[in-house]
Amino acid sequence: MKTPPFRADHVGSLLRPQSVKDARTKFYEEGSIPVEELRAAEDAAIRDAVKLQEEAGLPVVTDGEIRRSWWHYDFMGMLDGLDIVEQEGSGLAFTGVTTKAKAPVVSKRIDFPADHPMLEHFRFLAGTTKVMPKISIPGPSCCHYRLDAKNIHVKEYQEDITAYFADLTAAYKKAVHAFYDAGCRYLQMDDIFYAYLCDEKQRQMWKDRGTDPDWLIDEYAKMMRDSIADRPDDMTIGMHMCRGNFQSTWVAQGGYDPAAEAIFSTGIDVFFMEYDTDRAGGLEPLKLLPKGKQRVMPGFITTKSPELESIDELKKHFDEASKYCDLDQLGIAPQCGFSSTEEGNKVTMDDQKRKLELVVKTAEAIWGEV
Repeated sequence: MKTPPFRADHVGSLLRPQSVKDARTKFYEEGSIPVEELRAAEDAAIRDAVKLQEEAGLPVVTDGEIRRSWWHYDFMGMLDGLDIVEQEGSGLAFTGVTTKAKAPVVSKRIDFPADHPMLEHFRFLAGTTKVMPKISIPGPSCCHYRLDAKNIHVKEYQEDITAYFADLTAAYKKAVHAFYDAGCRYLQMDDIFYAYLCDEKQRQMWKDRGTDPDWLIDEYAKMMRDSIADRPDDMTIGMHMCRGNFQSTWVAQGGYDPAAEAIFSTGIDVFFMEYDTDRAGGLEPLKLLPKGKQRVMPGFITTKSPELESIDELKKHFDEASKYCDLDQLGIAPQCGFSSTEEGNKVTMDDQKRKLELVVKTAEAIWGEV
């Protein structure tokens, strides 16, 4: 089994087949099937997703997040002390569309439970493949960025948000070691809000709340750095950053410049960085990547539209990127997942397959390996 970092990789989420969408509707909305029938549909779809990734030639596979409704809220709602509830007016506004009205609520001190369901999700995935299994979970900043102050019901957190950050860090330390004990050697944290905090509107939103966005970037980096600092030597940690991905739409824009130094200070091994449009800014922040073994996977391949990038076009992007960091510290992955929520992006299963195959072909064309 090849071990990470790889030249060809992907962020994690995959389009849900109709069989899973139907089963979720019957179970969660209609209550017309038992949980065993839902799990059987998800299991079958995950096996198919693993086969898709393996046949594309990828050296790493995920479960496609097929058991989830959201890329982040499912994991967060399974933490002790944090619940995801329906709340009027809490839908997340993307460009031209709004998500379901769900919101995180902190009712008691945060902790990572020993029986967190996604540990078993990983074990199932690992049992379906002979290549490297990877699970993606939201990073610690996600448990704060989406949290409205009115939904914090712990007095200590209300008085000092850094107490919340400290408990999040402790919970994530537990998560890292729990996934390791479950057999996970490649864990990805989706910590997209570094990129959000490079957007002027998002920065102003925090200023209006009385919080310095640059302070927040540093606090988020500290949480991540401390959460993974004592991971075992044979465990690789990845981190994905983007500017929103819901039904092919987006939220934020702006280059990585305000956050790049903090991002590369986290000790993360593999950085998945959105770069499929001008909204991501230039490649200059890559010059801050420390020389060594860390790797950046620039997302020059979009998951938001079916148009297939050409390998020649992608090579030109890497020629430009190599002006700022060593080509040996680069790989290729799509800019985001294909289905950050169960609704999915506006691409087909065939589009998804061709994009994954393109990742592999590009890696082979540039580095001669995946």
